[in-house]
Amino acid sequence: MRLLPRHPSFWLLVLGALFFIPFLGLVHLFDWDEINFAESAREMMASGNYSRVQIDFSPFWEKPPLFFWLQVLCMKVFGINEFAARLPNALAGIVTLQVVYRLGCRLRGSAFGWLWALVYLGSLLPHFYFTSGIIDPVFNLFIFLSLYQWIRAEEEPVMRLRLLALSGVLSGLAVLTKGPVGLLIPLLSIGVHSLRKKSLPQASVSGYAAFALALLLCSSAWYGYECLQHGTRFLREFVAYQAELFSKPVATHGQPFYYHFLVLFFGCFPMSQFALPVLLKKRDEKDAASRMQAWMQTLFWTVLILFSLVTTKIVHYSSMCYLPLSY
Repeated sequence: MRLLPRHPSFWLLVLGALFFIPFLGLVHLFDWDEINFAESAREMMASGNYSRVQIDFSPFWEKPPLFFWLQVLCMKVFGINEFAARLPNALAGIVTLQVVYRLGCRLRGSAFGWLWALVYLGSLLPHFYFTSGIIDPVFNLFIFLSLYQWIRAEEEPVMRLRLLALSGVLSGLAVLTKGPVGLLIPLLSIGVHSLRKKSLPQASVSGYAAFALALLLCSSAWYGYECLQHGTRFLREFVAYQAELFSKPVATHGQPFYYHFLVLFFGCFPMSQFALPVLLKKRDEKDAASRMQAWMQTLFWTVLILFSLVTTKIVHYSSMCYLPLSY
């Protein structure tokens, strides 16, 4: 008897659309980030200046523009409203479900793919963030896909150069979404994983060059243009803001070191309860699935410790933990 439905990608698309899209516009924008990001997209449209992020028609140094471009596209189709401001994340949620299903099938079979997708769909914070207007769901998807291409490059040496270049492009898109942290998280995870294994990453000089060149070309599509048009002030202001976030609580967002541990434990129910027994468990990396588990443990702890050290603590800063936690 067949227990799993036919055409799983279609049904996951339907589930994602039903859970993420219908009520996007019923609640006013209520978070500071939601309000400012939607306003930045609106001001892009009003001013016709799509190359620079603005608030009150003055430069907004805290974020690069990719997410706002996505909001602008939705606003041009559906109007300037809450629905359009949140739609990019709802679409990112649908794509994320497809990604985890297909990846789960590749690693452990269709049943695991379904389980991974449904656990992710049914957990509190991951579900909530796909119906929000903040940057992180799109950013996290790029980061996860970038790191996964790097992992695939270690598993598939014949395609290594191509996969590392693709990893660089995806990391470049993450940098265009939220800045240099889009490169920092993958590189830290790769470094920590290498230390755990006590071996260097399996990439040649040409592989590193392919990753770096793809990253540079992708991110320069805007960073290079911005520097040519307006100088390096954006970069200097952005770096200064990131340093401020790390060193002191910005906008009264100071919380104790264990803040993100509690956020993930309670906010990611029920998947956090299932993950607890294996978060510290080490297994023999005998196949692709167990090697993936080791990578996911590395990504989870790298992100959690990094943002626990950052003085400014906001709930969504640890949202990159959701995907590895769900695995």
